[in-house]
Amino acid sequence: MAGETDVDLTQIHEYVSARLAERRSEFEAAARDRVDAVADPAGADDPTYAEGLRTAITAAFGYAMRGVEGDDGRTAEPVPVALLVQARVAARTGVSLDTVLRRYFAGYNLLLDFLMREAQDGGFSGAPLRHLVTGQAALFDRLLVSVTEEHSREWERPPGSSEERRVERVEALLSGESAERGELDYDFDSTHLGLVAGGAAAAAGLQDVARKAGCRVLLVQPDDRTAWAWLAVADVAAASRINQIAAESPAGLLVGLGEPAAGISGWRLTHRQARTSLSMAMRDSRHVVRYGDVAMLAAVVGDELASESLRRLFLAPLAQGRDGGAAIRNTLRAYFAADRNVTSAAAALAVSRQTVINRLQVVEERLGRPLSSCAVELETALRLDQFETRQEPTLMAGLVDRQTQYTSSS
Repeated sequence: MAGETDVDLTQIHEYVSARLAERRSEFEAAARDRVDAVADPAGADDPTYAEGLRTAITAAFGYAMRGVEGDDGRTAEPVPVALLVQARVAARTGVSLDTVLRRYFAGYNLLLDFLMREAQDGGFSGAPLRHLVTGQAALFDRLLVSVTEEHSREWERPPGSSEERRVERVEALLSGESAERGELDYDFDSTHLGLVAGGAAAAAGLQDVARKAGCRVLLVQPDDRTAWAWLAVADVAAASRINQIAAESPAGLLVGLGEPAAGISGWRLTHRQARTSLSMAMRDSRHVVRYGDVAMLAAVVGDELASESLRRLFLAPLAQGRDGGAAIRNTLRAYFAADRNVTSAAAALAVSRQTVINRLQVVEERLGRPLSSCAVELETALRLDQFETRQEPTLMAGLVDRQTQYTSSS
């Protein structure tokens, strides 16, 4: 292509962005293979670290896509929280900075291979292609600086304070180890509701929730932007009231809630649920997310086979037409939001009832099955699509969620 014009740049960004989005699952699978090939015995058997690597690869792809979609590397796009989290987990697990950076370079080289191949297949070369590659290089440099700083800070962090000892005791209990509970001053035999919060006022926010709910609380603050809490609740119904109290907290505070559970095993379970809920909240329109509301979606997000199958079975057949299936997807979302009521969906979309009926018939034709037989799967696929296309809220750009090093235990 001749000359670096605005049209040239717009065309290459749009074309390559669309192609990489289509090949996202292929890229992430290849990236996992490249990362795994950079061997390091540290962290190899740690489930938290292994889970974090998968999340980090997905987050890194999203970060790279910002450059493909037009970020020339000069804007202040925040490095994804998941990548900062994983840098800290790596340091705690004993994975060296050298290993971390070599894995990033392996992924970056793979991305450039994908990017160059797609650009050349689209007939792009010269200045537009150089601009695209330069933008990626600038984003990658910023990423390396942030990850290096985060890993180094955690690697050099001295042990010692009383709060750190409390956190260590809590982590030991979460991992199933025996630990002194007296200092924690909490009834572990009660029914618990776990909360995990992120933000500049995470601990204060959870303390305020506990005070308003009138519940006894165990609260620890692993770092200055993360807090964990367990509230001793009287019954299951109390969870809805606490969810509402948390929802009224300041918008700058993200909160993930678990579900009520009894005993020490329930104490561990509700915390894991709350951690998952917080990770979902970081890409949700709500700043408070309860596990029961996202349990199925969270399970699918964490399961490569399920997520890829849902995309192929229920999303790909709908991505037709000049709008790429946008009208069909919006109609389905309105339909499910209206508890599958056609009239209510039509009112929400400001279209006729017959239009909604016609679009639902198109869905059945494209899927090759009646809606009634796959409504749950289709709705989950739509939620997955919406979840994956959301960016992490800018207000949480500095949040680094403490990842604990423990296996699930009952």
